Parts: sequence; C-alpha cells; structure tokens
Amino acid sequence: MDVAVASDGSVYVADTLNNRIQKFTSEGVLLCICGTSEWEGPMGTVDTKLFNPRGVAVASDGSVYVADSVNDRIQKLTSEGVFAGQWGTKGTGNGQFNNPAGVAVASDGSVYVADTKNDRIQKFTSLGVFVSKWGTSGTGDGKFNYPYGVAVATDGSVYVADKQSDRIQKFTSEGVFVTKWGTQGTGDGQLRLPARIAVASDGSVYVADSYNNRVQKFSPGP
Repeated sequence: MDVAVASDGSVYVADTLNNRIQKFTSEGVLLCICGTSEWEGPMGTVDTKLFNPRGVAVASDGSVYVADSVNDRIQKLTSEGVFAGQWGTKGTGNGQFNNPAGVAVASDGSVYVADTKNDRIQKFTSLGVFVSKWGTSGTGDGKFNYPYGVAVATDGSVYVADKQSDRIQKFTSEGVFVTKWGTQGTGDGQLRLPARIAVASDGSVYVADSYNNRVQKFSPGP
C-alpha cells in the first residue's frame, strides 16, 4: 500500500496484507524479504512485528519508518531491517494513534504521521518525541476526513491527501494551513479518494487518484 525510495536508490515496499516490508534495488532485485528477519511477523504486537503496515518512509540517514497501522504505532528500522525503536499506542492523546496510514520524513529528520482515524497530522522528532499536532474532523480549511497520505517537500511544506474529502491540503512545517485543491469528480484537477502523495525535488506534486485509476501531477502552489 506504499512505496519509498532511499537516497541510494533502494526501494522499500509496504507489503500490507503480508504484514511485512520488502526491500529491492532500483532495478527490482530483491534484497530482503523481511518475513525472514526482524522486520516481519507472523503478525503481532511485540517489537519488530507488523500488522497491516500501510505507510513507509526513508530518512536521509537511511532509517526506515513504518506506519504499523493496526498496531497503532510507528516503527523505526535501520536500512538493514534491524529494529531501532517504536512509539505509539491506541488513543487520542499526544503521540497516540488510531490506524495511522501514512508517514513522511523531512530533511531535518522530523517525522510526520497521518493519524488517519483521528483526523489529524502529528509531528515527531526522529526519536519519536511528540512535537505538535494539527487537524480535527471536518471539511473546513485545516480539517480532515480520513487523511491517508502525507509528504514533505524540500522547503518543509507538508502535503496531505485528505482522502474522503477528495482534496489535497498544504501546510507549513508547523501545521499552518496554506492552500487546498480538489473536489470530487473525474475532470482534470478533480479527485476521487486520493490515497498517496509524493513531492519531487522540483516541487512537483504527484497524487495517486485512487478511484479514478490515475496519477495527477500538480504545481506546488503558493
């Protein structure tokens, strides 16, 4: 349900229903089936076990962050899949989650989590220390309805695929609302349950427009 690319070109895939992460070269050569290492199950709740991992991100230092969705936590791994830490429990408090589906890492190491069923974004340090949060349920600016994908641009801007509102929202790194775009539909710039989002080095924004079976590319906006 997600894919991330490291600076060395390695590709990490959240193999969700197999409860594992897989690692490949940029040409698709398998490097690690994480079910035979500490990365995978059988599905469970102890450290290094995954249960429906839906999001994966790679930091500039090679650390891998996994949105371990049904376990309501984030797991941190080395590039070789060695367990390096985890944080989160089920709930609505700071640092707690309800089925987090997306995770992204900024150039400064900050970790952003799409806390999907809590309709909010949470920000942490690379060690999982809570920094801030924003968002509540709703359709207004800065509110969310099932935020699923999250991405960070090189300038620190945070983009969120607000899935059930059929739109993208853009924020500063501190969670201040900047702009939004998208309405439900099939036309250019319209979206139907957008699930994932990625930002290129030139600022271009790519959206997995899931129920329209397409990818759309946008400028970064203001």
